[in-house]
Amino acid sequence: MSNVETAPLEVECASAPAADVEILAPRDVPLGGPRAMPVRRTLPQRSRSLIGAWCFVDHYGPDAVARTGGMVVPPHPHTGLQTVSWLFTGEIEHRDSTGAHAMVRPGELNLMTAGRGIAHSEVSTPQAAVLHGVQLWLALPDASRHTEPRFEHYAPQPVRGAGWEARVFLGDLAGSVSPVRTHSPVVGAELLLEPGTELELDADPRFEYGLLADSGAVHFQGAAVAPAELAYLPPGSHTLRISAPAGTPVRAVLIGGEPLGETIVMWWNFIGRSHEEVVQYRRDWQQHIGAEIHPGAAPAVRFTAVPDDPLPPLPAPVLPNARLRPRS
Repeated sequence: MSNVETAPLEVECASAPAADVEILAPRDVPLGGPRAMPVRRTLPQRSRSLIGAWCFVDHYGPDAVARTGGMVVPPHPHTGLQTVSWLFTGEIEHRDSTGAHAMVRPGELNLMTAGRGIAHSEVSTPQAAVLHGVQLWLALPDASRHTEPRFEHYAPQPVRGAGWEARVFLGDLAGSVSPVRTHSPVVGAELLLEPGTELELDADPRFEYGLLADSGAVHFQGAAVAPAELAYLPPGSHTLRISAPAGTPVRAVLIGGEPLGETIVMWWNFIGRSHEEVVQYRRDWQQHIGAEIHPGAAPAVRFTAVPDDPLPPLPAPVLPNARLRPRS
């Protein structure tokens, strides 16, 4: 998924300490389409930029495609990250410059590793009357951020207990292990709880965790989390306590990981380590799509075309005139 804001902020991101559960409220961002499908963004924001290597959380729907036009995101670039697509309802067609062509469907993970540079598009299909899901980004650590781009698909089998169900799409949780490759220790899972269920899961004390509430008023470590809010838990816990009140089923997405321990710069769809890197990534993309010509510059080879994509590529927004203050 693209960050389609026309004036995205340049954000220098680093982990920030927190004493107890911290509730992060979402902000609304128009994604695109003829009438701009809205998404709710809880990461990054001023109070927190990272949860482990997780650096971007978009939550959308249930969205009536006939009303909003659905998801129409033309070919656009990424660097230095992995995109994690996870649907509750609907269907999205994915194409990327590695030649991958796949459908994003409920309960199935599509993970795209941008590495040194990739381009992709996402368009909801005619079969998708309702779109509902999350789009997440993982920042690649410095040692692997220039890796070759790739695409992976995985459909995890559900793990069930008394009144609960989990689908672990990344990492290790509740006895389920995802085979999908990541570049730092992380976990990601969809959780379903029946009304009145109290679930305890083993936690890695090295991890910080986030719980995104989709439906129902979930409690996380005793703290109430309203739908669309993201609750943050700092490292140090050995147990995760998640509960659904009587009369209300809950769906939530759990993310977590070891603190990245690195400072990153995010702007638009790029992750780098400096302002200068991001400027170069933007220049490479603009040259690739023919939107800008830089006399004397070497030919841009970072990005390649998305095969058989009928949509024109998305130009990059204009960079800010000056550096913005770092955020954590």
